[in-house]
Amino acid sequence: MSVVRRYGVLLIILLVVGGLALIFRDRISGSAAELQVGDCFDEPTALVEIKDVQHHPCTEAHTGEVVAVLKHPAAPGASVPTTDAMRDFFGTTCLSLANAYIGGDILAQDVLDFGGFYPTDAGWAKGDRRLTCYLTRLDHKPMTTSMKAAPKPS
Repeated sequence: MSVVRRYGVLLIILLVVGGLALIFRDRISGSAAELQVGDCFDEPTALVEIKDVQHHPCTEAHTGEVVAVLKHPAAPGASVPTTDAMRDFFGTTCLSLANAYIGGDILAQDVLDFGGFYPTDAGWAKGDRRLTCYLTRLDHKPMTTSMKAAPKPS
């Protein structure tokens, strides 16, 4: 088999595998660090280091929906924020982003809440500042639709 043909076959295999991964991305377990806005997943129940989450299409039962992915504004080399400081940051930043995502006030409707993933102390020390804000229900029941507000006509 010629070199060109071998590389052609390898390229086709890679394209097929990559395409299948994209098609089934919302049905497989994946890294919590790779969540994107609009992704629906099962919120972990344990208060431990979260590495993987189970992805779901938003039309199927899920307990979390990503509303924002952002970077904490702390400078490189800054010490890890205290738990209270991180809660305050999430409370102000994620709340406004969650409200914009649903097109309303989550505190006024008394159904949704928000949570977040943030770096471990070791990750923070290495410069990881990625934060993920997500919606969940106050009663912890699953959602079966996206909470994203439909665009308003202009």
